[in-house]
Amino acid sequence: MSPISRRNTMSEYFDLHTQGIGYLNRVREVRPKNGTPFWACDIAALHGSTDNVNHTRFDCRISGSKAIDLVQQYQDAVKQDRKVLIGFRLGDLYVDTFTYAKGERAGETGVSLKSRLLYIGFIKIDGETVYSAETASDDGEETESQHSDSGSETASESGAATPVSDTDRMPAEVKLSKDDPDFQERKEALKAAGYRFGNQAKVWRLAATTAAV
Repeated sequence: MSPISRRNTMSEYFDLHTQGIGYLNRVREVRPKNGTPFWACDIAALHGSTDNVNHTRFDCRISGSKAIDLVQQYQDAVKQDRKVLIGFRLGDLYVDTFTYAKGERAGETGVSLKSRLLYIGFIKIDGETVYSAETASDDGEETESQHSDSGSETASESGAATPVSDTDRMPAEVKLSKDDPDFQERKEALKAAGYRFGNQAKVWRLAATTAAV
């Protein structure tokens, strides 16, 4: 009998990373009913002119092992409403839509930018540097997983109902009120997802090829 040859096949991926600086918020441990618990946070990323700074909110699952340790270490400062500024790198960015379950916007569709926090380069609390990767005792940068983790934040934990992670099933139309405190960042999220504003109907519309059926 001839020997059986085995060939290992490896998948290749195109990585898309987002990096910048922003304020750390809403540090929490998420415990889904079905799935493995994980740590999450919000990042209010800074962009624009320094004399007129804009903020874009990212809802992040913390995936880098070192990033998890750092966030846990300084989560008390976040709970005390101190200004915790971090240098970050995110991966697997996508737009998530959900339906508001409570409040004045109940029943309306909301938009959130979801991502994974892979790496933290520095941390400043109230302007004072408390951590820098360049001066950290451990050598080299942590290994970052480039694959998406299974499981997602539950609707009740995020304050929304029925999240939709599959961008192929995004709603055809989304209403966005200028009274929304996150109006600007939600508008940018819609643009990034391929929505365009219709002046007559006053709604954001997705291209027919990707709209929900």
